[in-house]
Amino acid sequence: MLAGSEDIVLDVTFEGRRVWSFWLLRDSVERAGHRWVEWPGSLVPFLDGHCQLAVLEHLTGEVVYDAPTQFGTSADQIAIVNAEGKALGIDKSGRMAQTFDTRSAEQVAPLLDSIDEVLGALKDAGIEAFPAYGTLLGAVREGKLIGHDSDADLGYVSKHENPVDVIRESFRLQRRLSNAGYKITRYSAIAFKVDVKEADGSVRGLDVFGGFLCQGRLYLMGEVGETFEREWIFPLGTTTLEGRTLPAPAVPEKLLEAMYGRGWKVPDPAFHFETPASTHRRLNGWFRGTRTGRDAWSRFFSTRRHTLPEGLPSEFAQFVASQEQTPARVVDLGCGRAGDAVWLARQGHHVTGYDFVPTGSLAAQKVAADEGLDLKVESLNLNEWRSVLGVGTKLAHTPGPAVVIANHVADAVGARTRKSLWRVASMALRQGGRLYLNVWVGGGQSKALVHPVPMRVIERELAAAGFVVQHQEIVEDQQDSGRQVGRLVAQVGVK
Repeated sequence: MLAGSEDIVLDVTFEGRRVWSFWLLRDSVERAGHRWVEWPGSLVPFLDGHCQLAVLEHLTGEVVYDAPTQFGTSADQIAIVNAEGKALGIDKSGRMAQTFDTRSAEQVAPLLDSIDEVLGALKDAGIEAFPAYGTLLGAVREGKLIGHDSDADLGYVSKHENPVDVIRESFRLQRRLSNAGYKITRYSAIAFKVDVKEADGSVRGLDVFGGFLCQGRLYLMGEVGETFEREWIFPLGTTTLEGRTLPAPAVPEKLLEAMYGRGWKVPDPAFHFETPASTHRRLNGWFRGTRTGRDAWSRFFSTRRHTLPEGLPSEFAQFVASQEQTPARVVDLGCGRAGDAVWLARQGHHVTGYDFVPTGSLAAQKVAADEGLDLKVESLNLNEWRSVLGVGTKLAHTPGPAVVIANHVADAVGARTRKSLWRVASMALRQGGRLYLNVWVGGGQSKALVHPVPMRVIERELAAAGFVVQHQEIVEDQQDSGRQVGRLVAQVGVK
């Protein structure tokens, strides 16, 4: 509970260390003459115990509140750290992360090495890239990484001016980097992540945002659509970051203004991008159509990905196991947190999980590694034919029949995307096997991420995709009373 009429940035510290920042007016609501600010969801799990809590004005350091504070009932001192005991803070995306103000120069050196390496790889591929967003901001404004940031971003401006050519270039770039041994995770048609293995074996992901100039405007994923001059980018100049010389736009101040507005020189640990709706729509239409729904699922998994789901195995997994009693090659489409995949692997099945957001199954992947289970999780984007056909071709050429399962996937996507689901499933079953579906078909309360699809619609779509339904039943969802779930078993072209 705070008071004030001026919108200022406030820092919240635990035991003297900044963990979170917010704008007094922007991020609060008024009740009875006071301002109330909700604790971030990512911080709430840590708030059980006592600590020295302080709230300070960010620019002046003036103390607004500083006192011993008790949260919950625990007698322990609150520690905002991860499982390895490393300090965490809330980054620009609202996630708990190891922000740079918690790391030493020795700890950030591998990140800087990775930046050098990826910039070099991009240059070898014919792309003149440079630090972007917070990484560029820190270099130009302070010559160092921004304390409240947690990752590094790179960007480039294509020589092409047509969105289609820019997209084709981005995928050529991905192939070039992949052939050089880098693992690539694509975010959109012109943005992706490059995984770099560091000296200690850990893997760091660097985001690479593509952009281009069109009719006097610069469009740079994922927030920029501003009037711009090519001479402000090319020829590239240099900037200094943590003592290292890196490439930079010719006039970096112009790009920073396009990214953060005219106030970019003033530190703001609570900064939120406010992309104009017109720019957002245009970037979506050109480049982000294939990631529809990804952000919502990423948020859903963000607080769940480090634990296995409760109540394993699900009734659906038990049903599948009862029908496929000998060890089988299981393909779990839309595996989510992969709890059922872990259980099936423990039964001796050979399991590959595929999901739109593979990081949602981090806990399952760790369990599989610790227990030596035959389980791996890979990426599949049902919105993108390149992904669907790529994964489908791989599965079609894997020897032997398969057991394909999709638990609440058909009810989490629209009709167009379900066509992709049926396509990849049918390709996976080219050498025999069966498809098992669990679908919300009616009843129950509405859900944000899934929606009921009538059984007749599923049957009609399966038939059009070449499947013959061999078994179907409607059961009541044990976790949601009143919700009816359709359970189907089908094969390709077998009556």
